[in-house]
Amino acid sequence: MPGGRLTDEDRRHIAAGLAEGLGYAEIGRRLGRPASTIMREVTRNGGPSGYGADRAHEATRHRARRRRTAQPPAPPIPDSGHGRDPRAVEDFTETFIALLVQQGLPRMEARVLACLYVTDSGALTAADLVQRLRVSPASISHAVAFLEQQGMLRRERVPGARRERYVIDDEIWLRSMQASLRMNDALVAASRRGAEILGAATPAGARFEDSAELLLLVSEAFRQVMEQWRQGRAG
Repeated sequence: MPGGRLTDEDRRHIAAGLAEGLGYAEIGRRLGRPASTIMREVTRNGGPSGYGADRAHEATRHRARRRRTAQPPAPPIPDSGHGRDPRAVEDFTETFIALLVQQGLPRMEARVLACLYVTDSGALTAADLVQRLRVSPASISHAVAFLEQQGMLRRERVPGARRERYVIDDEIWLRSMQASLRMNDALVAASRRGAEILGAATPAGARFEDSAELLLLVSEAFRQVMEQWRQGRAG
């Protein structure tokens, strides 16, 4: 990290920047730090609306103490002979996790998804994930169930074994969009029903009618994008 670890003074500048409504990139420029470093710091310590310098500094010290007494660090992700820089991969993975969390994904689910995403095979067993993330099997099970429900991974049997492995592929975001599309279509139907019951001529009914029109446009755009992507892959 350029300039070493964040100091208490750095964190006060971050808190002040957030209070001014500055973005991560601008705060990073003022501190001479990458925007990803600022985003990771804020995401780990309450998010943009809950970040506090003193609390973040204490939380960081607590995490450092806990790491010193915890298990040995997780083994590095094998690079499959590609000559990757393990530290660069680790830093990118943390940044990607922070981005997924910022987009609304729970942190454990984000860690599992990122761990699968940076693996060349795109497939890991529960035992693999437990070893790499240093968490309990129950945590992995809950995260996998959530991600599977969102269409972001699938299960498959390990050939010749009773174990399952969890798999992502090139269509991960397509399946996620399909899940979002189903929810969006349900909201369209509910909004139309609300307009009908409340009366389209009333303020409440008109609000539902407007929502239905917007959500319908979103659904149509989703379908067009997915079809365009499929045609591009077929080509």
